[in-house]
Amino acid sequence: MANLLVTGGAGFIGGNFVHYWNAKHPDDGVVVLDALTYAGNRSTLEGTTAELVVGDIRDTALVESLLRAHDIDTIVHFAAESHVDRSITGPDAFIDTNILGTNSLLKAARAVWLAGDGRAHRFHHISTDEVFGSLGPNDPAFSEVTPYAPNSPYSASKAASDHLVRAYHHTYGLEVTTSNCSNNYGPYQYPEKLIPLFLLNALHGRPLPIYGDGMNVRDWLHVEDHCRGIEACLLRGIPGETYNIGGGAELPNLEVIAAICREVDRALAEVDGLSARYPQAPAARGEPTETLKTFVTDRAGHDRRYAIDEAKARAELNYAPKHGFDEGLRQTLRWYLDNENWWRPLLAD
Repeated sequence: MANLLVTGGAGFIGGNFVHYWNAKHPDDGVVVLDALTYAGNRSTLEGTTAELVVGDIRDTALVESLLRAHDIDTIVHFAAESHVDRSITGPDAFIDTNILGTNSLLKAARAVWLAGDGRAHRFHHISTDEVFGSLGPNDPAFSEVTPYAPNSPYSASKAASDHLVRAYHHTYGLEVTTSNCSNNYGPYQYPEKLIPLFLLNALHGRPLPIYGDGMNVRDWLHVEDHCRGIEACLLRGIPGETYNIGGGAELPNLEVIAAICREVDRALAEVDGLSARYPQAPAARGEPTETLKTFVTDRAGHDRRYAIDEAKARAELNYAPKHGFDEGLRQTLRWYLDNENWWRPLLAD
């Protein structure tokens, strides 16, 4: 039996991880530490046995007290500011949370686990493929030895946090692992990211804003596959090592948007009552959703292509994604249609 502290566990990926871990490891204790910023949501944890503590990861004393009070032996660190557009307009929050917050957690873990009883432990850090920068169309995919070249305040802050985690292992002996993931999608994602934003815009007849020419390429990873990858890191990962977790679905944004439009059109045509619920959707009037597509000025420093080489995770962790993109997208859209009570309050943001 393990006792986990999950930071950012009321957010998108963290919340999905709590649901996943609860189902797969029901005897383990789970404490969630979340500041409940705009992207954190209490309702995401409904149906789990996790204990939610509202607090800031920069509060080192609070983290130390949680580690001791709950006999924590595993930290899974999701808490982060993660939206690139927000990092461009307001980078300070990204420095505070992603760098200073990670350092605070590491300090607390060192104080309790290394200077304390010396127990077996694991600090798993969730990072991103964006730390590697941008790929050309024919460049090989990012591997664990690809040099870091972050291009946004967000990715720079995550790169710095990765380096801190590595340093605490090599300097102090803290048992850490890091995973760098590709673009996640799935349930409970705050509607500022592409897939939920475009789905909800389509249902409400709002424009689908496409940056630049829409040919920026991302590798799409279903969040449940990501959770399985993190589980593999915790159970089979070697301390001090980094693992890339990808979805095996490298697609340009235009293809992703076209798939969203097709799925919305299909759903409104086939599911009774949807057209009445969403009368502003073009598909409710028999018109194609793609009429909402609008090209807008590209964002500053927009990386052209990301791709993940997950060979190391496959070989050492026995990890492989299970969700194909079309199936995963259909499941995701169905979840948003079935869970309007979760996302409806967020539209005011």
